[in-house]
Amino acid sequence: MNAPELTTIRSAPKVLLHDHLDGGLRPETVLELAEQCGYDELPATTASELAQWFRTAADSGSLELYLETFAHTVAVMQTPEGLARVARECAEDLADDNVVYAEIRFAPEQHLEQGLSLDEVVEHVLEGFRAGESAARVAGREIRIGCLLTAMRHAARSREIAELAVRFRDRGVVGFDIAGAEAGNPPSRHLDAFEYMRDANAHFTIHAGEAFGLPSIHEAIAFCGADRLGHGVRIVDDIDVAGQGGAELGRLANYVRDMRIPLELCPSSNVQTGAVAALSDHPFGLLADLRFRVTVNTDNRLMSDTSMSREMAALVETFGYGWTDLERFTINAMKSAFIPFDERLALIDDVIKPGYAVLIG
Repeated sequence: MNAPELTTIRSAPKVLLHDHLDGGLRPETVLELAEQCGYDELPATTASELAQWFRTAADSGSLELYLETFAHTVAVMQTPEGLARVARECAEDLADDNVVYAEIRFAPEQHLEQGLSLDEVVEHVLEGFRAGESAARVAGREIRIGCLLTAMRHAARSREIAELAVRFRDRGVVGFDIAGAEAGNPPSRHLDAFEYMRDANAHFTIHAGEAFGLPSIHEAIAFCGADRLGHGVRIVDDIDVAGQGGAELGRLANYVRDMRIPLELCPSSNVQTGAVAALSDHPFGLLADLRFRVTVNTDNRLMSDTSMSREMAALVETFGYGWTDLERFTINAMKSAFIPFDERLALIDDVIKPGYAVLIG
């Protein structure tokens, strides 16, 4: 069996659960949209310089400073044309990386500056995703995009965004999320939104355990009832690793593992925001060994200058994973997607397993 390398990893089918629409723009698109809408505050004037600026600015070691880079991308995503274009290109770029299923999230409340309504924002993004899926199909690639609507945890519109997610759930929206700086903004502040989602039998994930520790994860699960954890990397704080390689799990870590609560881990981003010091220190390897339901994700492809293939290649280099490991992480993600069971199973049996069988040999 040949060890996975970046070139061959690109040919493997992939599933992406945690990717922000406003964190994955093409640098040249940012420049063109900025010119079209009259936004003159970009920190660079060429695509290569802008790409480098985003990567350098995001390498801050702080989630709060990392989030400041989004002011520029959100600023150029305020028109119907801008929203649809960014969504279309997102689908095309992921398909080019052989992502066969992706859930892309964004916060509609951040795209109202030019007078669009929340419903109009969602409609234009979904239009872009459908156009991107069609373009990928013409190019010989199949991808399915589900949309997650995100509420900002420091704001007060989470119930409104939850209702929006339910209103559009038969039109391409598959779930709800909250995001933003964790410290001082616990998920329990948004209980009414999560109770609404549960009452509607709708899915949701919560950014928790990224920059803040176990209390954030505990609230997301015990109080809010999250289906998945966005990042969840700090669950490692409830695991005591013994000197002989053994590990003792605390009650919260045991619950997360026993209940198969998916962890939307984003290795490169976690290093950039200071959630972990270096990729070699990332608990992904430990959590995978302990059979948590770990998944591989990009978080923000522009800010991290990454792709699903690059994230997988980095994990292979760091932890020595082979094709069967990458297949397991991909199936973990597909099992955890917010689409019906039979549709998840079809993608696993008809696309993911056959794709890896060729690579495993």
